[in-house]
Order: sequence, then C-alpha cells, then structure tokens
Amino acid sequence: MKHQGFIELDNTKLEYHWIAGRPDEPVLVLLHEGLGCVSMWKNFPQRLAEKTGLGVFSYSRQGYGQSDPCALPRTVGYMHDEAVVLEEVLNRIPGETFILIGHSDGASIATIYAGSHAESSVQAMVLLAPHFFVESKSIESIANAKSLYETTDLRNRLEKYHGERVDNAFWGWNDAWLCDEFKSWNITEYLPNIEIPILVIQGQSDEYGSEAQITAAEEGMTGSVQTCLLPDCGHSPHRQFESETVRAIAGFIEIIHGENLAGKSG
Repeated sequence: MKHQGFIELDNTKLEYHWIAGRPDEPVLVLLHEGLGCVSMWKNFPQRLAEKTGLGVFSYSRQGYGQSDPCALPRTVGYMHDEAVVLEEVLNRIPGETFILIGHSDGASIATIYAGSHAESSVQAMVLLAPHFFVESKSIESIANAKSLYETTDLRNRLEKYHGERVDNAFWGWNDAWLCDEFKSWNITEYLPNIEIPILVIQGQSDEYGSEAQITAAEEGMTGSVQTCLLPDCGHSPHRQFESETVRAIAGFIEIIHGENLAGKSG
C-alpha cells in the first residue's frame, strides 16, 4: 500500500510518501540530499520496500519539493535545525522503530540526530555519501554548481522537482555552503555518541567528499561500522548504482536485524 500527502509541523506543510511494510518491523526513513526531495528518490524507495519487506517513509524538508518554502538565508546550523524537525517527523510516522537512510545533507542530519539521542527509536543508519566535515573539494563542487545553475539548464532540470520553489531550494543550500563561516563546519563531535550499527556507502569518484569521510566514521563512531566503496561512482550511489546500493542495504539490514531477506526481488 502506498500513500502520499502532507504532514503539518508548526504550521509548516511537508510532503511525504509512504510505502507500507510488514507490521511491527522497523520503518526505513529516507533523508534527501541538499537539492533533493521526495520525487528525486525516484524508484529507490520502491526497490527498498520490495527487497526488504519493510515500510519506507520519505519526506521533503522545508524549502524542497512540494513542501512549504523556507526563510532565506539559511544559517550555517541549518542541518542541526533539521535534526530537530526529524524528531518531530519520527513521532508522526506509523512505526515504533526506524532505520535512517540519509544521502549527503540527509546523512549529516541523521548523524546529528543519532549523536544527540543516545536513547531513541532509531536502530541503525545507512549513510550515503555523508559529510562530517568540509573538504576543499566540497566547496569547489558547490561553487561549480552555482556556476552551472546560473549559466546552464540546471535550474530548469531542478524546477521539474521543486516547481516554483526551485530558487528557494537551490540558494538556501548553495549560499549556506559557500559562506565563509561554513568552512569550519564539523560534526565529528557527534560520532562517539553513536552506538547503533552503521553502513556507509560512498562512490570512489565522489566529487563532494573523499574517503576521509569513511575513515572519520570508522574511527569516530562507537558502534559497528560497515563500509561500501563503489568504484566509478560519484556522489549518488542510489542513482548511479541503484541495484548494488539496494543489495548492500538489504544485506546490512539482514545482518543487524536478523531478517531473512533471501528471495526478495531486486
């Protein structure tokens, strides 16, 4: 069963998409990238649901997709703010326990949340192309994105997903990352507080971050950390290598949750 609509938090509407799974099992909660939204996950949520049998919930943060726009400029602490919103969202989801699956900014938000809530309903996390600190290549790629947005059809391509909110989505993300204060942004302080199992998936050719991000997770987190480094893959493993990413996530869940997922499609 699928369902989509809006949830309202403090007079702010956030769009969501829900795929029901087995009752009394963890729900997979998808947290999108800095320019993402519900629709940009494309077929990935359905593939996860089919492969694992678990419910999958995705939502667009404020300023993205069909959710309400946000006030600009965003502060350097906007991902910390979104970790607070995440707690409110989890309280609205039809489930008792959760596995967070975050991509890029979404992975950072998941990290901040898990590192701030030692006792929570989150059982595990999958971090796709996470960033725990800023690298020079991150800033260079985001500066390049600004140029592309201003001189190519990138704006038109993003408008397909964000509609009239496209400028709100892009500049809210881009301006925050390119401000001088953001160069010292760092969330590694949260890593030692994370005791739940973690899977980190990163492309070997990720233009926004290096393998130093994986090393930070392995050395900093208290819980078990599994890693998957995909060759010839950039910043979006779930789009560039969807089948491999789905299999890696399903295998991780089978190990940490004790579920026999053999025979599921995908």
